[in-house]
Amino acid sequence: MKQVHATALVNQPIQERKSYREASFLTFVLKNRALYIMLLPGILFFLVFRYVPLIGSVIAFKDYNIFAGIWRSEWVGFQWFEHLFTYPQFSRLIKNTLLISLYQIVFAFPAPILIAVLMNELKSVLYKRTIQTVLYLPHFLSWAIIYGLAYMMFSEQAGMLNQLVQAWGGEKLQILQSQEYFRTLIVGAGVWKEMGWSAIIFLAALAGISPSLYEAAKIDGANRWKQFLHITLPGLLPAISILLLLKIGNIMDVGFEQVYVFLTPLTIPVGDVLDTYSYRMGIISGQYSLTTAIGIFKSVIGFVLLVLANKVSKSTTGEGLY
Repeated sequence: MKQVHATALVNQPIQERKSYREASFLTFVLKNRALYIMLLPGILFFLVFRYVPLIGSVIAFKDYNIFAGIWRSEWVGFQWFEHLFTYPQFSRLIKNTLLISLYQIVFAFPAPILIAVLMNELKSVLYKRTIQTVLYLPHFLSWAIIYGLAYMMFSEQAGMLNQLVQAWGGEKLQILQSQEYFRTLIVGAGVWKEMGWSAIIFLAALAGISPSLYEAAKIDGANRWKQFLHITLPGLLPAISILLLLKIGNIMDVGFEQVYVFLTPLTIPVGDVLDTYSYRMGIISGQYSLTTAIGIFKSVIGFVLLVLANKVSKSTTGEGLY
C-alpha cells in the first residue's frame, strides 16, 4: 500500500506537488499563528533597523552631500576606499585594531569561562547568588564611569595607586598617559566590566550537563581536573566555539567607547583604531562617505575571517555556526 502511494506521488504533476507543499506550509503557519505573531516584532525590528539601513551603504561609492541626498549625490566609485588605503597612518590603524582585538580574544574571552566554572563549583546557593550579583554589576556601568574609576585609581595627581607608591618612597607612574600601559588598561577594564555578564551563557551551558556524568566519573576515580577535562570542557565546547567564532567575525570592532574614553594625545600612536578614526572623519569632519567605506571594509574582513574560522572549527571540533 505504501509503495503504491509513493508511486502515485512521484507520478503527480510538479505543479500539483508544489500546490500540496504550499497548502501544507500555510496549514502549519495557521496552526502556529500565535508563535508567528510573537515573532513578528523581532522580524520588523531587524528589517527596519538592520536591513533597510544597508541601502544607505551606497554612499561609500558616492561623494555624499546631505543636501543632494543619497541618490542625487555624485558617483565616485572606489575613491573613498582608495583614500582609506592610502591614508599615511592606515597601517597603524590596522595594527592597533588587530592587536587590541587579539588581546581581547587571548585574555578577555577565557575570563568568563573561568568565572563560570569556578561559580559552578560553589555549593552554597546564597553565596553563589551574591558573587553573581557582584560580578554582574560592572556591566551596567557606562564607559564614562569606568574611566572615572580608573582616574581615581591611576591618576598621577590624585590616583590611589600613585599615592601608595609615593608613600612608599617611589616615583609616580603615568599610567593613563603612558603608551606602555594603554592596551593593558583597555583590555583589563573590559575584562572587569564584562566577565561576569558574559559568564551567564557558560553557566547556562554548565547547567545542561547531566550530574550523573560527574557521579559516574567519581565512581571511576576521576579527580576534579579529569572531570573538568572530560565532562565540563566538552559540555562547554559548543558555546565556546560559537562565541569565539562571533568574536572572530567582529575582530575589526574593538569597542569605540571603550577606547575613546581612555584615549589621550599621548596614547594616540598605540590607541588610534578604525573606530576612533571613523569618528573623527564622520562625526567631526562630516566625511560620511569615507566612514561608510570604513564600515564596509570592516564588514568584509570580518565576514571572510568568520567563514574561514567556521571551516576550521567544523573540521577540528565539529562545531560551527552553520
